[in-house]
Amino acid sequence: MELIDSHAHIYGKEYAADFEEMMERAAEAGVGTIVAVGADLESSQEALALAGARENVYCSVGIHPHDADRVTERCYELVREMALSSPKVVAIGEIGLDFFRDRSSRENQEEVFRRFIRMGRELSLPLIIHDRDAHDRIMAILREEKAGEVGGVLHCFSGDLAMAQECIELGFKISIPGTVTYPSNEALREVVRGVKIEQLMVETDAPYLTPVPHRGKRNEPAFVRLTAERVAQVKGLSPEDVGRITSFNTRKLFGIPQPAEQDTIAYMIRNSLYLNITNRCSNRCTFCPKFDDFAVKGHELKLSHEPNFAEVMAAVDRASGFEEVVFCGYGEPLVRLDLVKEVAAELKRRGIKVRINTDGQANLVHGRNILPELAGLVDVLSVSLNAANAEDYQRLCNTPFGAAGFQGVCDFLREAPKHVPQVTASAVTVPGLDVGKVRELALSLGVDYREREYAEVG
Repeated sequence: MELIDSHAHIYGKEYAADFEEMMERAAEAGVGTIVAVGADLESSQEALALAGARENVYCSVGIHPHDADRVTERCYELVREMALSSPKVVAIGEIGLDFFRDRSSRENQEEVFRRFIRMGRELSLPLIIHDRDAHDRIMAILREEKAGEVGGVLHCFSGDLAMAQECIELGFKISIPGTVTYPSNEALREVVRGVKIEQLMVETDAPYLTPVPHRGKRNEPAFVRLTAERVAQVKGLSPEDVGRITSFNTRKLFGIPQPAEQDTIAYMIRNSLYLNITNRCSNRCTFCPKFDDFAVKGHELKLSHEPNFAEVMAAVDRASGFEEVVFCGYGEPLVRLDLVKEVAAELKRRGIKVRINTDGQANLVHGRNILPELAGLVDVLSVSLNAANAEDYQRLCNTPFGAAGFQGVCDFLREAPKHVPQVTASAVTVPGLDVGKVRELALSLGVDYREREYAEVG
């Protein structure tokens, strides 16, 4: 399990007695990277020094709203100097507003907040936002100061789902702390349910906000695993999925290098093993995210070459704990029909369930009815229908086959149940699409139907 603690204050006296042991516990829990967050000049310097001494620690620099009354021009200069002093500085923060304790005047808090947002924009660094009982003003200032130009994260998120969605639209991530494990905090779990995992990060805010079952004790980075496990429960994902995806999100936001990897041929999501065998597609769908980013659920799927049978089976053999194999990468798998048949035959020999996710244009691509060739090899076929008429299909999917493309998908779906036990047509819920009519068409073709949530690219 891979984890990043995206927000921790581990440079203080709370860790002086057992710092090395604390870092070892973090590593044992799967926490490979920690972001040490500055909260004033002194702690920003400490975070910077720690990041310089530890390969797996990055840092941010900034001044917490509690200290806004004491911020001078020299403070801004020093924070700016620290931000420019090392590539390990990945953000400006934590900055923001705290209208709960009001340790500094609200007027000064807002002025300091605005100045640091401008600094983040000037230096092209994302922002780590502290928000306590100041939701409306936080959102207003982020918009007024064009904070979306650099984005950032609302750390220890305490708003509701509507606010979370506003933050995401503005270009900010939502960071989930250990409070998600508290029995009474159903509001935060509702946010987790309603926000795509691609928009979430996890954190400890150590030494504060210790998760259950350690609540009341000092928090530390190892405990971010408990937060990830609770998020996984709420989202219906595996803890490994949550760890991998939130780590990917954190690296992408903060510009932390992604781990060097070979081509991803096989990748796990929940209990399914997906096979990524080509990046080629018949269509160029308007809603496909690969034209913006080849990442899916924390997996980078851009291929340097198309794998052969031996490479695919070696990737399958390295995996474990899956209940089915799905031909579905960032490309149309049936473009490589011969490889699909060869791999599927070996998988069936081993008693493994096989599913193919396809655009349904294989008969047009290969110039023949290929469905009889899948009989006995494929248990489930999921076909992207995506429209109820040829005009909408061409507009959304940009098929190279023109009007024949839509008709070809319909014919493929009508024929498929004769050769594959379970066939489903799907549609992405693109705004403006009459999904009810797509459902009617799918059922009239004699197949099941399901909808896939639309995610706007960018």
